[in-house]
Amino acid sequence: MSGLLALLDDVAALARAAAAQVDDVAAQATKVSVKVAGAVIDDAAKAGSKAAGVVIDDAAVTPKYVHGLPAARELPIVLKIARGSIFNKLVILLPAALLLNAFAPWLLTPLLMLGGTYLCFEGAEKVLHIFVPHSDHGPKPETLDAAHLEQERVAGAIKTDFILSAEIMTIALAEIEADSLWIEGLVLAMVAIGITALVYGSVAILVKADDVGLKLSQVGRLAVVRALGRGIVKGMPGFMKLIAAIGTAAMLWVGGSIVIHGLEVLGWNVLGHTIHAVALAAAQTVAVASAFVTWLVTAALDGVFGLALGFAVIPLVSFVLLPLARRFSGKMKKPA
Repeated sequence: MSGLLALLDDVAALARAAAAQVDDVAAQATKVSVKVAGAVIDDAAKAGSKAAGVVIDDAAVTPKYVHGLPAARELPIVLKIARGSIFNKLVILLPAALLLNAFAPWLLTPLLMLGGTYLCFEGAEKVLHIFVPHSDHGPKPETLDAAHLEQERVAGAIKTDFILSAEIMTIALAEIEADSLWIEGLVLAMVAIGITALVYGSVAILVKADDVGLKLSQVGRLAVVRALGRGIVKGMPGFMKLIAAIGTAAMLWVGGSIVIHGLEVLGWNVLGHTIHAVALAAAQTVAVASAFVTWLVTAALDGVFGLALGFAVIPLVSFVLLPLARRFSGKMKKPA
């Protein structure tokens, strides 16, 4: 009997030891999970912030795709574009980005520079169109019925989003500091979902703001509420122009900085060092906010370089790449 009790006591001791080990493992797992989650969130925040210029431009560009369509269809159209954007980012671009980083990481810098050059081209083209307006050769709203116009607008918006999303995901991938493939994937997924929600949530607010303002001006009980509604209606066109201008400036700044940083990575440091030296010299002339002055001058010079690069690329795109693309697409459409 005493032997059985001793055996049961030993079993109980082993069980207590095992439980303690499980508690230790659980505690360690919790700590690691918290650290990993913190690192993932931190990486996602840093990666997303680097794509700010593309995000602003995306939010500024998208509202044009609901222009001329019934007000009741505005939010459903924005939702369709948002779903297409999520598909672009999570189903197509995220796996492609992870494969690129795993098997050809040396391509990341050239692709980033290519994306930065595209941003500079887009920004410079928008600046050029301020002085040399261009005509839109696409189908006019009155030539299509509402259903076909909506379908065409959504398809066009998703194609544009694919290019902007590719830039966002590439920029984000370059900023992730993780050794694990699944953490990289999780960070990219968080960036994709967060930025899509931010962009298309903002777009939904922008496209419905004038309707809200009109409603307030009509049914507001207080004079100040009605005045606020009228102010929103009158102010939205100017506000949209401001958002577009900010988006253009952000594209030039981000695109220029990406290309300059890529040149430094490839070993050509002259331009980056010169801009840094000028920014530091400017910061030394002020007594306060020197860090802000350094950033502002750097961003401004990056933007000037981006504008110059964009203007240099416009002839190449207009007279070489686009004609080649049209010719190739024409051959692809011809029956065999």
